[in-house]
Amino acid sequence: MGILCAGEMLIDFTPVNVPSGTAYMANPGGAPANVAVSAARNGITSAFLGRLGNDDFGKLLLKTLIDNKVKPLIPELTDEATTTLAFVTLDEHGDRSFTFARKPGADMLLTEDDVDKVDFAEWDIVHAGSVSQSGNGTPERDAILLALKKAKAAGKLVSFDINYRDKIWSFAECLKESEKIYPLCDLMKLSEEELAFAGGETNLPAFMKEHDIAVIALTRGSDGARIYFKSADKLTENAKDWSYSGDGLVFFTDIASMKVDHVTDTTGAGDAYWGGFLSSLLDQGIRKVTDISPEKLRIAGIYGAVSGGLCIQKSGGIPAIPSKKEIEAHLINM
Repeated sequence: MGILCAGEMLIDFTPVNVPSGTAYMANPGGAPANVAVSAARNGITSAFLGRLGNDDFGKLLLKTLIDNKVKPLIPELTDEATTTLAFVTLDEHGDRSFTFARKPGADMLLTEDDVDKVDFAEWDIVHAGSVSQSGNGTPERDAILLALKKAKAAGKLVSFDINYRDKIWSFAECLKESEKIYPLCDLMKLSEEELAFAGGETNLPAFMKEHDIAVIALTRGSDGARIYFKSADKLTENAKDWSYSGDGLVFFTDIASMKVDHVTDTTGAGDAYWGGFLSSLLDQGIRKVTDISPEKLRIAGIYGAVSGGLCIQKSGGIPAIPSKKEIEAHLINM
């Protein structure tokens, strides 16, 4: 049992300073793969469902999964497309933007036949992000949607990260495809920049009720995260850190970000946060929505905050994701 992450795995070309100017270092990344590695480094059994190209980069990514004890559900490399590449640009605050070489990339070739070979009964959480839905005319869009439907039908927790990338598709197209996934989703992560996908923050309670989403983690950079919880009952007195949203049985709590001395690179920080968050939920025995409680969500939120805080102090996607030992060593300061 554990976490199955489906979608893209790619190479992040991260800028590094050299005497002659700027060079790029090839780092393994891709949001679902980042979450899978984060889970594995937190001692959670994890697997990755996605296609990799039969090239040097695809071989590097496959080795990365194996070295990090993430089970590759499709170890065979494809000759039909090259591994997707993402070129990262960092501003003076370490915040990143991306340019993609993906026309198509190998990740876009995942098929429904690949999904049909997966036993979803083996997993507690199945996670994906919206980038997998961006390949218009490629099989990955239908394959990921089928995977989440199968997970839902099997009674598993479905996790979804909006993870909008405007360089690969439009807001309207992303919203259209994401709306197909919302009704399947139990746990969702989105950033402040992605609030429009849910109709704005004031609409989050209604959005959660409409689609029966139990938890939304709204990440807010240095301001930490706000966790929304749609409870079946009114919260008890021991949930004093939670506030009533004013709409039904939806409550929220704010969790501060980890204080850091410097920010090197925010690439993968959201995935490190979410991987830590989901890992903490599983460590606390959560296997279905009815297992979720305010206390357990706050514990997961703090754990995720430390995971993300440690990540931004290093460079690269997967290389920067912290281990359980590193996270636990810093929890005392939260």
